[in-house]
Amino acid sequence: MDCKSYIRAHESELLDSLATLIRIPSVEGKPEEGAPFGRDVARCLDEALALGKRFGFRTGRMDDRVGWCEYGKGEEMIAVLAHLDVVPAGDGWVESAPFSGEVKNGRIYGRGALDDKGPAVAALYALAALKDAGFMPKRRIRILFGTNEETGCQDMAWYRAHGGEMPVMGFTPDGEYPIINGEKGILNGTFCRKLRQTGTYRLTRLEGGTACNVSPDYAVAELQCPADAAISTALDKVTVTPIDGGVRIEARGVSAHGSTPELGENAIGRLAMALAFLPVEGELADCMAFLAGRIGMETRGESLGLAMRDEVSGELTVNLGVAAFADDTLSITFSIRYPVTKNYDEVYPRVIRALSLGGFSEVDIHHDPALYLPPESELIRRLSKVYEAETGAKATLKAIGGGTYAKSMPNLVAFGPIFPGDEVREHQPDEYMLIERLLQNAEIIAAAMYELAQ
Repeated sequence: MDCKSYIRAHESELLDSLATLIRIPSVEGKPEEGAPFGRDVARCLDEALALGKRFGFRTGRMDDRVGWCEYGKGEEMIAVLAHLDVVPAGDGWVESAPFSGEVKNGRIYGRGALDDKGPAVAALYALAALKDAGFMPKRRIRILFGTNEETGCQDMAWYRAHGGEMPVMGFTPDGEYPIINGEKGILNGTFCRKLRQTGTYRLTRLEGGTACNVSPDYAVAELQCPADAAISTALDKVTVTPIDGGVRIEARGVSAHGSTPELGENAIGRLAMALAFLPVEGELADCMAFLAGRIGMETRGESLGLAMRDEVSGELTVNLGVAAFADDTLSITFSIRYPVTKNYDEVYPRVIRALSLGGFSEVDIHHDPALYLPPESELIRRLSKVYEAETGAKATLKAIGGGTYAKSMPNLVAFGPIFPGDEVREHQPDEYMLIERLLQNAEIIAAAMYELAQ
């Protein structure tokens, strides 16, 4: 079925439609009636659904959190899940204004051009191409528009909890090509320990990190101690500075994403190692010895007894993302990514046992189960067939430590929009999508819709 001719003939309209969405700054805002994630996010959803209506698609919405366009008949439904919300613009834009939708140099610029408004509009024009070609699917084809992917995926949690129809299979163009068939399970947790301090060295301040999913590049502690105390450390990237009534100890590291902590150097772990080296006493000494010895600069949880791996996705990783000391209580926040063929019941008890050995107790745990579809599954076989036919390249499968929008709904995987070797500008200044890649995505999405809906 020829969808390419339609897509190429409607390039100008496609770019205009995308620019219209980019010009709406759909960053999460203050909730209000009819706009649970802010007025601009709601405006963007309205515009996307209006475009779907102009194509003649059936449209629907659920509590202004999720909307959809649908084509075809049948009891079963296949889905393409995209999102219309974006991260804040941030600074450093040079080539265009953040919400301009400007087209130049073979690119369309703006926050959301790549993540994920470009793929969302590509999906609409892909469906329009199938409709124009007279395709009568055996399964309904639904493009779902989410509105809260960037800040928690509460949109799709609402959709699932309130009876939203689940697809028999589908994909989200919010990852990478060829196919991401595995996403590690994520266990984010905060633990704390009350410290009854004794001796002449007392911790008065400790802080480091900003989020559990970022390996911190800086951490600092302050100790109350005698003015004549000889404080030193032999560790690299650690400095000791006298302050009134004590010393300040600062540790430097290298930042990395929490899914790949091995690419960084954890400043909190380095700080704990420095503190354990000092002549502290009692519970403070025990706590720092635990953090230094069981965590330190490790990223695979070996000394915590968490080490595990599989052939599909590799090693479990541990990232100590945040530490803070207040009211004589030290709190630490982790992000643990476990292999795709493992499960919560294999990981959680080990985490609790390991942290209890250091005197830490659970404050909060959030779990995001692993996602894995084996190569022989129907969805993977069909998407592989499409990718290879459309690109001429092998549809290799990929497992990642991060999470995509596919985790928000069953029977989905991430499929596009970024091609191997392409520059990745999502969440960066001067975000853009190459016009040729945008059109290629529309063509691949049309072919995938055709294949899955038969």
